[in-house]
Amino acid sequence: MADSTPLLSQPNSPESQSTTPPLEKYHPSLDSTIERCIGVFGWAQFFQTLLVSFAWLFDAQQTFISVFTDAYPTWHCTTHQHGCNSVSNICYLPKNSWAWDWPSYTLIISEWKLECSSSFITGLPASSFFMGCLVGGFVLATLADSSLGRKNMIFLSCLTMSLSSLLTVFSTNIWVYSALRLICGFSRATIGTSALVLTAELVGKRWRGQVGVMGFFCFTIGFLSLPAIAYLNRGSSWRSLYLWTSIPGIFYSMLVHFFVRESPRWLFVRGRKEEAVATLKSIATPSHSSCLTWSFSEVSFQEERWNNGNVFSTIKMLVQKRWAFRRLLPVLVIGFGIGMVYYGMPLGLGNLSFNLYLSVTLNALSEIPSSLITMLLIGKLNRKFSVLAFTTLSGIFSIMCALKGEVWTRLQIGLELVSFFSCCTALSILFIFTIELFPTCVRNSAISLVRQAVVFGGVFGPMLVSEERRDGVSSYGVFGWVIGCCGLFAVFLPDTRGRALCDTMDDEERKEKAICNGEGDLLA
Repeated sequence: MADSTPLLSQPNSPESQSTTPPLEKYHPSLDSTIERCIGVFGWAQFFQTLLVSFAWLFDAQQTFISVFTDAYPTWHCTTHQHGCNSVSNICYLPKNSWAWDWPSYTLIISEWKLECSSSFITGLPASSFFMGCLVGGFVLATLADSSLGRKNMIFLSCLTMSLSSLLTVFSTNIWVYSALRLICGFSRATIGTSALVLTAELVGKRWRGQVGVMGFFCFTIGFLSLPAIAYLNRGSSWRSLYLWTSIPGIFYSMLVHFFVRESPRWLFVRGRKEEAVATLKSIATPSHSSCLTWSFSEVSFQEERWNNGNVFSTIKMLVQKRWAFRRLLPVLVIGFGIGMVYYGMPLGLGNLSFNLYLSVTLNALSEIPSSLITMLLIGKLNRKFSVLAFTTLSGIFSIMCALKGEVWTRLQIGLELVSFFSCCTALSILFIFTIELFPTCVRNSAISLVRQAVVFGGVFGPMLVSEERRDGVSSYGVFGWVIGCCGLFAVFLPDTRGRALCDTMDDEERKEKAICNGEGDLLA
């Protein structure tokens, strides 16, 4: 995507005279040198970003697999005595008056006889998964910024997620199953954020939006593969779904370990200059790789002095710096609202008067135009007003899904698709927005925190959906009000379209002050 904004101000411009430290007048900055080396998108970068983006595919499968394995099974009357009919509550019918449409081992509710259990029990596995994501996000979030790095975080997370999913096949009851879903959620908590940040840091700023959307496409493919796998295995045990999705994830983890390169920006910030230069040589185009050693011999950069080895030091930075906290709080609130809709709506599809396989397929397909719009327009979109517009649109159509009446019932799936599409677009823009709001030293942690806010919103989805099955309380109405209200917080954020990425908190703070001073001069 074309970007007319210069990476750094020209040496003779007023901006450079007022904001550039004296050292940078004589020596190139780290950001400008990296941009010069990998600003041109080559085949090596394409291979790296594509391989990293595939992590989203396996992440999506484990995130939405419970839509099929934990669904409420369909049933039929075996006799019309005892008042049995299609709208009866089977909990009040004799056992010999009804039967499941499929063998009991096809779904967890029928296998473990949970049809009359509370909404807490039936919603526990999905909620446990999201609680694991939430806890894992806070525990693991800063490791990709501090000790492990982006690549190792993706490798370990994908491997443990896939192994825990494989072990789920051997669950004997709802409690063991929920515990393993908790571990799976904990393991996958940082996959998406680490993959998103790593792809953004392997390319120049002109290509950040496109490679970010590449990950969203892979997530869509993973989501879309689930109804296909579930349909092909209909009538088989729910365990087969976990088997078919976990084994490929283990093989993919091995590919990441042997073929993916670490972020050169992260290596420089950690003081590992030789490894960073080697990484840049391996991914730079041939015309730029030969001058790398000479280029970095003159670079002026500093390690982030706040990073003292404590894995939570990055979160401390985000909270203590006033400008960072003013950005972090709104994106967390927005993420919470988006997460409730993004994770809750697919789980609630079983409550709509529509075929489950087809409705999940349509929801997955709606992410494709969402990703296309984001990829094609991200260079032109105002970040904060785009988030505000799409969250508002999602909220309106979600509330319309909750309206009663024959006409609204017929339109329900269409309204749901528009709401979900708007939510997906808002989420994609929010992630790219967050990347641009925070510097390299805390970027992965900031993205992880936003992702945890999204997951925290998702924790409430399974409970609301299960409650709707029992008491008729519309989950879609709640979804709409929450995302609409949370989206309003976007007005408190600065727009970042076309801005260069900073590497340290000091760099970002200087840029913040420069923007404030420039605005002050204009007002004067």
